[in-house]
Amino acid sequence: MRTIAHIISPVEAPATSDLVIAQPITFATMRTACLFASPLVDVRLFAVKLADEQPDMPAGFNAVPDLTRSARDLNPGLRLRRLPLIQDILERLYTACPEAEYLIYTNVDIALQPHFYLAVNGLIDQGYDALTINRRTISAELNRLEQIPLMYAQVGRKHGGHDCFIFKRSAYPNFYLGDICIGSGGIGTMLGLNLAYQAQCFKVCDDLHLTFHIGYAGAWRSTENKDELTWNLRQVQQVTEYLRQQYPDFSHPFQKKARGIERWMEELLLVRQPTLRGYLARLRRSWRRSRHARKARNDDDLSQ
Repeated sequence: MRTIAHIISPVEAPATSDLVIAQPITFATMRTACLFASPLVDVRLFAVKLADEQPDMPAGFNAVPDLTRSARDLNPGLRLRRLPLIQDILERLYTACPEAEYLIYTNVDIALQPHFYLAVNGLIDQGYDALTINRRTISAELNRLEQIPLMYAQVGRKHGGHDCFIFKRSAYPNFYLGDICIGSGGIGTMLGLNLAYQAQCFKVCDDLHLTFHIGYAGAWRSTENKDELTWNLRQVQQVTEYLRQQYPDFSHPFQKKARGIERWMEELLLVRQPTLRGYLARLRRSWRRSRHARKARNDDDLSQ
């Protein structure tokens, strides 16, 4: 029986945050998926928080030592929230569960379908040793725990963002993550790039109904959080340059990889525009397309 360890990082969210709704739903769906996987897959759930915060920690999750630093601690001169570093979170998971063959990180607002872990196990059995699973976005009107069955049933809309990562535990020591923080842009790029370089068979799952997110809110895009985004994108650039030095033959990530890795790399602007300016330009274009798409969907809804 394969052992899989999965970690999330709950936060002490203000009353106005969408995480007040999302976190309890994430906790509940993870517990359900864990029970659904037994006894075929041994799933261990973990949660980690910042030391000076007191969020509602999920029942049934294993605790690990608190996180002792944040992006603000590294950048006291910038206007940053106290956001954890992904490196610290994954280090806690790697240390806490040495028996796990595979590790999973998801954002704390990403809920799981009941068959999530069984599907992941099946993909691993097919030979994939690294995966990203893109979420579906469901209606913001579904926002209560008792509505979870309806959340499962709603197909939702395809989303291009990367917020769920599965990889072999043995690959983690070779990751280079810089000081990028969760809760802002660039985190998917960073983890996806590390998976692409370290995996033997990497798959981007952008057509599976395995995870979902409630509504289209994207607080990390707001003007007041631009310092965090700028910081993270600089980290992406630094990590990109480091990995290029480690792997001078840039074709390396394309060798022995699953179909789709070339598109992934191109999306990360590592082939055509390996610069922070290029990444920001692409991000702005993506936002405009998303905004226009949402407006079109709203117009269609109003016309019906």
